[in-house]
Amino acid sequence: MNVPQNVLHTVYGSKPEDWKQHSHGGGWIYKTATVETSAYLHPNSIVYGYARVYGNARVYGNAQVYGNARVYGNAQVAGNAWVYGNARVYGDARVYGDARVYGDAQVYGNAQVAGDAWVYGDAWVYGNARVYGNARVYGDAWVYGDAWVYGNAWVYGDAWVYGNARVYGDAQVAGNAQVYGNAWVYGNAWVASPPYIQGSRHALTLCSLTQIAVGCHVHKITEWLARYKAIGRSEGYTAEQVAEYGRHLAYLAAIAKRLQTAAKKDAKKETK
Repeated sequence: MNVPQNVLHTVYGSKPEDWKQHSHGGGWIYKTATVETSAYLHPNSIVYGYARVYGNARVYGNAQVYGNARVYGNAQVAGNAWVYGNARVYGDARVYGDARVYGDAQVYGNAQVAGDAWVYGDAWVYGNARVYGNARVYGDAWVYGDAWVYGNAWVYGDAWVYGNARVYGDAQVAGNAQVYGNAWVYGNAWVASPPYIQGSRHALTLCSLTQIAVGCHVHKITEWLARYKAIGRSEGYTAEQVAEYGRHLAYLAAIAKRLQTAAKKDAKKETK
């Protein structure tokens, strides 16, 4: 059998006799994987590992399904998408573009994961939910109903986003937070329990990963660190109070940096 080199290279050391073409579409199946005849595999698609594709599922384009993943029902995996690990894609769900669904994640119902979005860990995306762009949904997070998560947004931890909610831009929803109804979270906002300090004059709140509020003044962290002395003097702060607030601002800035770093590390760990 004339097996393409890119197919052979998918599984290290595999031989032409380890592969077969699916009778419905001509996609390639490794000897340990299972694809039922009711499913469809596009000629450029590949299923390997111990993955299973069954029911009326469709795998199109250059998509790959592997590991212990399952794609079934009327689900579609298309484009350059990958579904792997112990992931499940089923119902009428669609995963396409350059999307990745992996780990123990589940995408089902009429949900769609598209673009460069990743859904992983123990996350669930279901209902009519949409996750796309460069969005990340991971941990034990749930996105469901008619909710959309897109742009560079991250939803993780035990967070829920549902209803008609929208989370986008560089927003982050984490911890046990819930965003629902018609709520929109966007820009650099984040939803969790924000760090708060009660100073001798005004309270300070880390209101996003890039902004701090002091009283009624809200500025980017970089601006606070550069101008807090001048702002403090304009508000009638004493020299001692200005110094105090400089320490508070530095502390909150360090927390923001640590939160950003931790979230990025969590994302990288899940990809390994």
